[in-house]
Amino acid sequence: MSDPSADKAALRRLALARRDALAPGTRAAASARVADLVLALPDLARHGLVGAYWPIRSELDLRPLLLRLRARGQAVALPQVTPDGLVFRLVGEGEALARGGFGLSEPGPDAPAVRPRALLVPLAAFDRRGHRIGYGKGYYDRALADLERDGPLDAVGVAFAAQEVAQVPDHPYDRRLGRIVTEDGVIETGA
Repeated sequence: MSDPSADKAALRRLALARRDALAPGTRAAASARVADLVLALPDLARHGLVGAYWPIRSELDLRPLLLRLRARGQAVALPQVTPDGLVFRLVGEGEALARGGFGLSEPGPDAPAVRPRALLVPLAAFDRRGHRIGYGKGYYDRALADLERDGPLDAVGVAFAAQEVAQVPDHPYDRRLGRIVTEDGVIETGA
């Protein structure tokens, strides 16, 4: 029997290599298409606050989507990495971000902490069952579990289609996503 953690690491490397291999123009076009699809999600539109992320490396670029969410009256929160996990903080348009751990741009500690009921989740790899692989530290699994304690959470994974894998090895503590959006469309996972 194989080690699920080793399997996840191999799948993460594979999916990230595929993502890194996408041409910048392809990534930009795919990011724009994902933004259109996310904005069309009725469940997401009903939330006054959406948690998201600021892209690093070759991640799907949500910055244009964040502008469009704000333009339609939705507030945006970004994660700050703390020793206790992710804290989502309200960020207004044009507000400066601080340099955080792992090379992240994140809100400063003075930005108001919030608990979004809708969350756009970055993915290193994913499968059609709604299982995801992050960067291996478990920050989003813990954040999803924490936010779910407040009630139903609209957690939407966003990624490039090239990051899809046949099956992500899963553990009981892994949090499934009900929906994943790529440039190819919306995947309803049944989670």
